[in-house]
Amino acid sequence: MISSMKKIFSVVLLACVCASWALADDVRKPEMQLADHSFFDPTRKQKVEEPYKFRVEYRLEVGYVQNWQHSKRLNFPDMYLNGGRIGATFTFVLPEHFTIETGLLYSLTYGKHQQHFRSVGTDTTQVEYIQHRVTEHNLTIPVRCFYMIPVWKKLNLFFYTGPQLHIGLAQKDHLTTYLSGATQTWVEAQGIATQPYDRLDDELVRANIQWGIGGGIEWDRYRLESGYDFGLNNLVRHPRIDGQHMWEWGWNISLSYKF
Repeated sequence: MISSMKKIFSVVLLACVCASWALADDVRKPEMQLADHSFFDPTRKQKVEEPYKFRVEYRLEVGYVQNWQHSKRLNFPDMYLNGGRIGATFTFVLPEHFTIETGLLYSLTYGKHQQHFRSVGTDTTQVEYIQHRVTEHNLTIPVRCFYMIPVWKKLNLFFYTGPQLHIGLAQKDHLTTYLSGATQTWVEAQGIATQPYDRLDDELVRANIQWGIGGGIEWDRYRLESGYDFGLNNLVRHPRIDGQHMWEWGWNISLSYKF
């Protein structure tokens, strides 16, 4: 009887020791991290983009412009005219990062070039010339389609394309002749001007239709852009011979500020 009691006591004591060891081991183990099921919760609030709202943005623009006059069978030489441009634009904001921009810009450019001739009535190979100094005043009405590419916060890249109407206000040629009498007589017989005049009075048309492409970068209210405009129509008002053409293309770079 006593032997049986000892056995039972020994079993109970062993069971208590094992239970105590197991509890102590659970205390030493770190608590398991519970999974955050809200990450997979379809009802969790998502960051949504602001809904599209039509608006008009106004900008003041200033920049540099270079116009290239190049001709075919025309009686004055090709030249580059460099100057400045200033004006205002307004932009219609459309969905999907598209905008349409138009406005009114004024530009003043200046260029000079020498037109050379062989001396007439002499046996020498002496070269005489006319010095052209051209001052050009223009108004420009652009119609551009922009595509904006958000980069980071208020930083955007953009590209644009579209037509513009280039309206000539004045294009005065303050020319100076360095010709002998015989050479000047021959030059005038060819219909080449030898006195200062405005080319837009009768020689060239005022409306220059161009197509432009370009792009740039925008940060907050500031925009830096550059582009090139290709003249599409012939600017010669009264062609004297077949195939007589003149085109005016232009490159520009400008900085604008949004009000």
